[in-house]
Amino acid sequence: MSKTVLITGVAGFIGRYAARSFSKNGWEVTGVDVVSPENAPLSNLKAYFSLNLPDPEIDRILKDNTPDVCIHCAGRASVGLSISDPSSDFYDGAVLTFELLNALRQFAPACKFIFLSSAAVYGNPETLPVTEIQPTNPISPYGFHKLICEQLCREFYQVYGLPTAVVRIFSAYGPGLHRQVIWDICRKALTLNTVKLQGTGKESRDFIHAADIANALLVVARSSPMKGDVYNLASGKEVTIKALVDIILRQCGRESSEVFDGIIPDGTPSNWVADISKIRKLGFSPSISLEEGVKFFVDWCIAELKGV
Repeated sequence: MSKTVLITGVAGFIGRYAARSFSKNGWEVTGVDVVSPENAPLSNLKAYFSLNLPDPEIDRILKDNTPDVCIHCAGRASVGLSISDPSSDFYDGAVLTFELLNALRQFAPACKFIFLSSAAVYGNPETLPVTEIQPTNPISPYGFHKLICEQLCREFYQVYGLPTAVVRIFSAYGPGLHRQVIWDICRKALTLNTVKLQGTGKESRDFIHAADIANALLVVARSSPMKGDVYNLASGKEVTIKALVDIILRQCGRESSEVFDGIIPDGTPSNWVADISKIRKLGFSPSISLEEGVKFFVDWCIAELKGV
């Protein structure tokens, strides 16, 4: 008998990858998002519901389509917007997560809940690579609100026995993402003479392709004890933004022409790289190298920006 998964935010960047991966692996996928059905990944879904969560209709969905797993991809994913509009970030993050957990508690108490958190909960980590037991120290409303959601997952496991797990995603990328640093560099490299970027170029990140994220979610769904467990989700490899620019420009067939303004935006950490030994023990291993992933991304950007 097929396993069933409910994915909130299924029409979003990671939600689409998750729906495709779970469907490909034989799961029946139910999706929820705010967009109309024609903008949802229907080919990978058994059922789709257009809802602006939190919505009481989710109670009926859980009763009629009781999932084995719920992957919570819905919510905002912008540090900058969380700073300018913390109220919306809080309601779309902490409040929405609470309401969904509470609905699961009442109508699908055996459902495994996987929350997509962020490395933003670490802020500027004291040491690298970052392990899950290092102190959390967010430096943006986005990071604080993700940490609140993590605490809610822990609460609903410890108080109500709801099986939960948290994945702290580092720097996600892949075709379909029209924002963040890799998209910004590609867009400028393909359309402008000079690639002007924020920061110094010495800042570093740990990039993970969305297809690897989706595969990791499958591993967590199958193998995590679901006792409020927390996992870093990344490649485990650090790359500076300057090195990233060089990789992207080579793939674009351009000479190096980047300019860094030396300004680090509020809420932006300096250096990240994850220790992923904990999720590796579950059976996950990243399969897409940054060089390979960037090549795919550049090809997609060319099609998006130039229509070829």
